[in-house]
Amino acid sequence: MAFSPLRFSVRRRLPELVAPSSPTPRELKRLSDIDDQEGLRFQIPVIQFYRHDPAMAGRNPAAVVRDAIARALVFYYPFAGRLREGPCKKLLVDCTGEGVLFIEAEADVKLEDFGDALQPPFPCLEELLFDVEGSSAVLNAPLLLIQVTLLSCGGFIFALRLNHTMSDAPGLVQLMTAVGELARGLPSPSIVPVWRRELLEAHPTPAPSFPHREYEQVPDTDGTIIPLDDMAHRSFFFGPREISTLRSRLPPQLRRSSSTFDILTACLWRSRTVALQPSDPNENFRIICIVNTRGRFNPPLPSGFYGNAFAFPVAVATAGELCSRPLAYAVELVKTAKSQVSGDYLRSVADYMVKNGRPHFTVVRTYVVSDVTRAGFGDVDFGWGKAVYGGPAKGGVGAIPGVASFFVPFVNSSGEKGIVVPVCLPPPAMRRFAVEIQNLLTAQHGGDDQVVDGDNNKMPFLLSHI
Repeated sequence: MAFSPLRFSVRRRLPELVAPSSPTPRELKRLSDIDDQEGLRFQIPVIQFYRHDPAMAGRNPAAVVRDAIARALVFYYPFAGRLREGPCKKLLVDCTGEGVLFIEAEADVKLEDFGDALQPPFPCLEELLFDVEGSSAVLNAPLLLIQVTLLSCGGFIFALRLNHTMSDAPGLVQLMTAVGELARGLPSPSIVPVWRRELLEAHPTPAPSFPHREYEQVPDTDGTIIPLDDMAHRSFFFGPREISTLRSRLPPQLRRSSSTFDILTACLWRSRTVALQPSDPNENFRIICIVNTRGRFNPPLPSGFYGNAFAFPVAVATAGELCSRPLAYAVELVKTAKSQVSGDYLRSVADYMVKNGRPHFTVVRTYVVSDVTRAGFGDVDFGWGKAVYGGPAKGGVGAIPGVASFFVPFVNSSGEKGIVVPVCLPPPAMRRFAVEIQNLLTAQHGGDDQVVDGDNNKMPFLLSHI
């Protein structure tokens, strides 16, 4: 399958700091003990594509968005500050009001040039979300970088880079939605932002009540952490037909009780492990499922809370078991890992962080999946309608690159709704991964991975690569 990469040039104005449009409190605000763990100390890129709207003729999207950001920062003023590190690696926001970085740009490309199927990896991403020198540090740097690129067709691209210690996906979408509402003329955001990070702080005497194998420190004896510059990036599409085929591989009871997330996560974990060709069948491989805990507290976290409120529950299996046993084995492990997450679990994580020096989650022989299909990125509207694509700009991002994938809502070129998953692997492993996924999707099964029939040798699920 041959791909001709899209190339275009981007002309950027000088970066500027956009400060709150009116005075905001000058104070020091503590992040939670979930926010400041080592595994969230990185920048995460998001990208949104918008069509030209004749009704908005004469309005400059960059100017509209810049003005709305300034007004939104009055409500979300901590984002205009800078992170400082205190004793015991505790992170605090110094609410200086300095502002966020903003870039206005133009590109000699039309939205239609990207093709019918907009999905990661995006061409020229480094030009659409320019890394301003000195801006990507976690400490003492802007907490947001936003670039609005006007396209020659009248559409535009909104790209954003977030310091992940400040917010998770629901929190970021809440901020972006507020910017959209103000851009469309609302006097204030419909959801009042709530800080309340103390709700996710450790107990005075930290005492974790769960084992938290997601934070086990595992030596990288076989060099399984792969340099990012030796990675291939591809996106895989899973529509109703693909999910149905995977579901048909499960026993009837598991087929009924498993969510799309359970099945797809298990499929990807198993296929990725096979593709990496582990040398020792007794080595442990991990899948970390990011689980939003907002609705799992009693009482729930307050509406408007925009901090990190998710857990990293982990399932562990030996390479031999994972690769040789049916898909149902991996599905059961994923379901069990997810089921343990509660408000008490996340408070236990906070205790574990403080007691153990805020460690990074385990990355050796680990795969991380995050489902943002319901986060609402695509619904953000700055006045030009909903995004054609909205969500993570690429897979593999993180404090340790290459271990994470996102589940992103997507409509393919045939108009079929489904999930697109950006994957990041070394090129030989990526080829094996694609074949393994194909094998899982090209046959109907009777519930124990026993082949009934199958005659499809195509790869309709493979969307793009670089």
